[in-house]
Amino acid sequence: MQSLTVCEAPAPAADGTVPGSTGAARQRTLANPISCTGIGLHSGMKVRLSLLPAPAGHGIAFRRSDLPGAPVIPALYDRVVDTRLSTVLGDATDPAIRVATVEHVMAALSGNGIDNALLDIDGPEMPILDGSAAEFDFLICCAGRVEQDAPRRRIEILRPVRVEGEDGAFAELRPAKHGMLLAFSIDFAATAIGRQAHVMPLTEQRFRHEVANCRTFVERRDIEALKKMGLARGGSLENAIVVEEDRILNPGGLRRSGEFVRHKMMDAIGDLYLAGHRLQARFIGHKSGHCLNNRLLRAVLADSANWRLSASHTPASVLRVAA
Repeated sequence: MQSLTVCEAPAPAADGTVPGSTGAARQRTLANPISCTGIGLHSGMKVRLSLLPAPAGHGIAFRRSDLPGAPVIPALYDRVVDTRLSTVLGDATDPAIRVATVEHVMAALSGNGIDNALLDIDGPEMPILDGSAAEFDFLICCAGRVEQDAPRRRIEILRPVRVEGEDGAFAELRPAKHGMLLAFSIDFAATAIGRQAHVMPLTEQRFRHEVANCRTFVERRDIEALKKMGLARGGSLENAIVVEEDRILNPGGLRRSGEFVRHKMMDAIGDLYLAGHRLQARFIGHKSGHCLNNRLLRAVLADSANWRLSASHTPASVLRVAA
């Protein structure tokens, strides 16, 4: 990673307000551009990522600067084109226009309350860095944040919506009075992972101290199959936890107890930010992954009886929900 200069920014409260502001939650963007380089977990390609400020109302978007015309892909749930082992955004009409493994940087943007940013990438996949969201979180902290002259909007969940997968897996959103509360559980046959659960509200400090540095993981027996599929080409013990039955193969072991379930929760935070706004909701996930997380957003946002924008006078069309 390149050398970085830390830029101070006011710390937001849990409700998204910033000290010195009027008290109303305002949209935020980055105070300064910032860049890093790394390799893609699945592609193995070296890429350069720049996080750039964007105007109010812009939202989060990815720009493929290496492609003709530098196409821009909005970071929205209905632009997800693949969920095999990562969340991939793209253009359904052109398979060349895509950006893979966006969930970790999306989680860091959500955890830091960044509403508007342009992420310029010169390859097909985000850099995996250390396999967690911690280094993206560090980049955002170094860039700093500024309030913008526009109110922040949240998607308020009005009634429970649940989607189910195989082997008892499910993901659900329920109404909540304030903010976002997440509860996640996993159950793996590998005894090094086993059953784990974690619950937390989504605030900047809880995100940073409980889930941001929790790494992606894989069972050793699956690595060869992934490589035959053309995946995990950039994977190593430097950016993933590797498990073999009851053993952690990484020399340094785990960073914290429950790192596996905390990583899955971090993934869900990133996937759910593809709603286009932060959610006011309770999220419950059991063995949920990128596919179920995306299916949940599609199910919720397909019916306007399920949700509303917290700014009551804002037209729902600003959410850009697919017809």
